[in-house]
Amino acid sequence: MNEMLPLASAVLPAAGWGLHALRLRRQLDRAHRDPLTGLLGREVFEARAARLLRGGPAVVVMADLDGFKALNDTHGHAAGDEAIRAAGASFHDVVSGPAGGIAARLGGDEFAAVVPTPHAEAMSWLLRGLHDELTAPTWIGGRVLTVGASVGGCWTGDLPAPDLSTALRRADEVMYLVKRGGGGWLPAAPGAPALPSVHGRRIGRDGAHREGRAA
Repeated sequence: MNEMLPLASAVLPAAGWGLHALRLRRQLDRAHRDPLTGLLGREVFEARAARLLRGGPAVVVMADLDGFKALNDTHGHAAGDEAIRAAGASFHDVVSGPAGGIAARLGGDEFAAVVPTPHAEAMSWLLRGLHDELTAPTWIGGRVLTVGASVGGCWTGDLPAPDLSTALRRADEVMYLVKRGGGGWLPAAPGAPALPSVHGRRIGRDGAHREGRAA
């Protein structure tokens, strides 16, 4: 019996440290996630997304909700929070899968995602599915509401420089094009040059259509 005491003395502290390390990992994971949606925060998203892009082509997505300010003004900030949570759940459901995609809430009602795929044709399927999920009728503020969304994306295999900054700028660019056209989803055309920006804001956003390839 006494021979077991040293073993127990060694095992118990080790188990304690293991539980402590697990708690620390969970706390760190929560710190890297948006508290409202559970999606990744901007900083950790950018780091992980850059690693994914180094591994091969991917679809990069930018999206935001249409009429979000009006929803807040009409139904209150609690309803706005519910809409953001629902959008986060939609992103998680569509992006998560065998491909190992990641999604983030960048702030406000703006979201981003990266989904690795060697197939350019997967982009339209992904954007359409995400838009359908985001705009599905949802129970918000004690009533069923439909929130609009604008979704833009690019496939990094179409870009001359497939780095994250270029891909996000291109996806953001086409997102605003489709927003100007009344909402919907829009994939960028292969090899289309990025429009110029001023202080990080894209210009030349007119001429969007609801679906199809950007000119």
